Amino acid sequence: MKLLLDTCTFLWLTKGDEELSKNAIEAFSDPKNEVYLSAVSAWEINVKYRLGKLLLPLSPDQFIPKERKRHLIAPLDLTEQDTSHLCKLPPIHKDPFDRILICQAIEHSLTILTPDPLIIQYPIRTHW
Repeated sequence: MKLLLDTCTFLWLTKGDEELSKNAIEAFSDPKNEVYLSAVSAWEINVKYRLGKLLLPLSPDQFIPKERKRHLIAPLDLTEQDTSHLCKLPPIHKDPFDRILICQAIEHSLTILTPDPLIIQYPIRTHW
């Protein structure tokens, strides 16, 4: 399975948070699965950190790559082709970061590892 981490999932993984489901931990830990963190999640983390809504032990420019490497998470860049799906998405979710993650899941045939009940309503693969 090719997994795209929702931003909250990435943050919970870095803390070993109890918010993670058993299924999410198993999917993330399975060496057969490829795991990705989108540049969109890095953007969201930076925005929330800058606004003071997210506390991190390091600045995002240090924290994100360090945690990606520690957890063997590959980066996923945002492409113009990814964004082409935006105009086709139903307006279920208003969060622009999550809407782009959904587009990337469509474009790259990824399963989003998320507990978000709004993301789950889209015709994409999710796991939790």
